[in-house]
Amino acid sequence: MWKIVALVGLALAGAAAIAQEDAEPPRRALLLALHDEAITPVTAGWVERAIDRAEDEGAACLVVVLDTPGGLVDSTRTVVKAMLRARVPVVVFVPPGGRAASAGVFVTLAAHVAAMAPGSNIGAAHPVRVGGLPIAPPEPAEGGPPGPEEPDRARPLAVVEEKAVNDTTAWARSLAELRGRNADWAASAVRESRSVTAEEAQREGVVDLLARDVAELLAIVDGREVELMQGPVVLRTAGALVAEIEAWWGQRLLAVLCRPNVAFLLVVFGFYGVLFELYSPGWGVAGTLGAVALVLGLFGLSFLPLNYVAVLLIAVALGMFVAEVFVTSYGVLALGGLACLVLGGTMLVDSPEGFLRISLRVVLPVAAATAAITVMLVGGIVR
Repeated sequence: MWKIVALVGLALAGAAAIAQEDAEPPRRALLLALHDEAITPVTAGWVERAIDRAEDEGAACLVVVLDTPGGLVDSTRTVVKAMLRARVPVVVFVPPGGRAASAGVFVTLAAHVAAMAPGSNIGAAHPVRVGGLPIAPPEPAEGGPPGPEEPDRARPLAVVEEKAVNDTTAWARSLAELRGRNADWAASAVRESRSVTAEEAQREGVVDLLARDVAELLAIVDGREVELMQGPVVLRTAGALVAEIEAWWGQRLLAVLCRPNVAFLLVVFGFYGVLFELYSPGWGVAGTLGAVALVLGLFGLSFLPLNYVAVLLIAVALGMFVAEVFVTSYGVLALGGLACLVLGGTMLVDSPEGFLRISLRVVLPVAAATAAITVMLVGGIVR
């Protein structure tokens, strides 16, 4: 009898071992959170590295939680290209209260699965001219085309604007058609800056589905077939373990440096440090820190669309502050430098988007502090 029991026990143990070997390990879904992040070269690098990691780990999918006010066109194209050639499904999810504005529209349209949460919105993808004003194809004046007094000035500008709008519209349409989404809405988001809520976006075929959070999203998309470059893939995300990709400190530092206010402050403070060291014997801590701040500030500004007239105004302003120490101008040079610094700071980043502009709350105190330092230097020299 005991032999029969032993044989039954061995059989059950063997069956359990075989079942355990045949059982698939729990699937993993990687998550990259872009909360209130502009699409810049830094964030584009985050997305590229996240896709590479998802491919290397064989993840079920990469979920990009997207909440963005917009970004730079070149960086957006980098993100879209990385998503189109990805060997794992990329799911874009606009969280509750979030927005996929401007550049975020193209990132959402390029996703293999596009989802939004109630309370979010998407749209307003009109391109922006380098002059700081929205691009819109010029409308002819009443009665026909522009008059003969200014045809040559109006026509080149109209052609450039129309080319930019047409190019961006075609890009939005191509992405929407590739993913089977509403291409007409995509075109209107570019030409007319149209923006819709999450419910409207689903109803009009802009996004695929609505979900309240990432867990619900993964449960809904389980079993959905998506088309990758190498062929169709069925998503297996039910019960998947979600692992969030954290940016390392170097990436976070680069993101901070690319903020216009931070880059502007670093450039000005770097100038202070170097200037102080030039008026002091030898070379010390102030000069070293100033040089480092100046390099970091210029590095951050290199990622932003700059207005070079504003750069020249800031250079003139700093030159006037230096000249005030050596020239008896009775404060005229300091006042001129103050005006040039304020104008240059407000015009430095050539974009109408608020998140890319330098705030007056930063420019005005910096200009006032620079003028005060100049006055103290001049007072010390007089004494």
